[in-house]
Amino acid sequence: MPRSVRDLAVYSTPPASPTPVLDKRLEIARGEIHRRLGDVINATETAGMNREELETEIATITSELVRQLDLQLSGHEEARLRELIVDDALGLGPLEALVRDPNVSDILVNGPDSVFVERSGRLQKAEVTFRDRHHVMNVATRICSKVYRRVDESNPMVDARLEDGSRVNVIIPPLALDGPYISIRKFAKRPITLETMANGGSITLQIAELLAIAAACRLNIIIAGGTGAGKTTLLNAMSRHIDPGERVVTIEDAAELQLQQPHVLRHETRPANVEGEGEVNMRDLVRNSLRMRPDRIILGEARGVEAFDMLQAMNTGHEGSMCTIHANRPREALARLENMICMSGITLPGRAVRSQIADAIDLVVQIKRCRDGIRRVTHVVEVIGMEHDVITTQELITFESEGMGPDGRLKGGWTSSGVLPFFHRKARDFDLEERLREVMCYTDRP
Repeated sequence: MPRSVRDLAVYSTPPASPTPVLDKRLEIARGEIHRRLGDVINATETAGMNREELETEIATITSELVRQLDLQLSGHEEARLRELIVDDALGLGPLEALVRDPNVSDILVNGPDSVFVERSGRLQKAEVTFRDRHHVMNVATRICSKVYRRVDESNPMVDARLEDGSRVNVIIPPLALDGPYISIRKFAKRPITLETMANGGSITLQIAELLAIAAACRLNIIIAGGTGAGKTTLLNAMSRHIDPGERVVTIEDAAELQLQQPHVLRHETRPANVEGEGEVNMRDLVRNSLRMRPDRIILGEARGVEAFDMLQAMNTGHEGSMCTIHANRPREALARLENMICMSGITLPGRAVRSQIADAIDLVVQIKRCRDGIRRVTHVVEVIGMEHDVITTQELITFESEGMGPDGRLKGGWTSSGVLPFFHRKARDFDLEERLREVMCYTDRP
């Protein structure tokens, strides 16, 4: 029997740690040593070296240059200087401290002197800088090369990821007028559960129970929301309630899902090479996954023609599949799916397309980043079927805002419709119907 959300461990949020501000003397020393080192500190030359080898080499060179330049650094300062140069050579340079900061969720590089971070849902300027645009470009190139992707004038937009799974987008001139621009979406080092989200105010414990039941009893689920709303985080949290005995295939543009099941097959798209050949897109991977005997298919994000193949999979025995989609409302998410199918070149009447969607999708979960920076599930909507040419739905959970409170947090609460969802029959097969009835009979007003 699937475990309850109540059985999951509660993780506390680590205390805030300020981003270290670089001492002016060390900044001057680092700049001078970089000028002396020249091409020794180069992304291409150091790509094949591990951190220990590079640290040993840089320790020797740095110590010698410190003496030559008579920089008068203490042992601690010299060690810090070596760390900074290693970060530049092998890591992400000035961004390393931000990547290590557990309270930073987004890192946005707009230029050498313009770096912003998001903490607790709020954007603020970071006290870090790059030497120049070339320095930003070196970091962007290093990120892309580690996942076998290239960024140059012929390929100026790239989706990549860091070693810890954090998502990265890079865009460079001529498309980025003041760039290069780097956008990093970090993920928590500790797994985020539905109960963790309830403790953070994103949902209530009752909604956490509802979503856990929906994931456990193999509903086909769409998670909708805007950019940065927390769609992937919610998908990761819900995926923890998938039966560990199921075979799960994940498909993404840049791998960022963090499923905990033992039987997960992860797939990532591949861009075309310099000659414009060798591309493997989402649709190719979805079609191939159907030959791999999956129990569930999880699509990182539905963006285009692959949506049709995903719906076909949901309708042909792969129950419990999930995907995210950019949409501001549940009804808009269903309309976007319809538009994506039309983009695939499939010539079907509109009613037939909507019928496929109604047959495939069981639940739409809407998540939103609210004005106070907290990401909240605002709607849980069940797809019932078709009435004439319209997909019919019913609201199960709704968040109702009542304006901002004096503490800067949004006032309001979640309300249950009180109706028993149509999927209670599926819940019965998993011995979860009684829990579902209990969850739906409440109204929360915190």
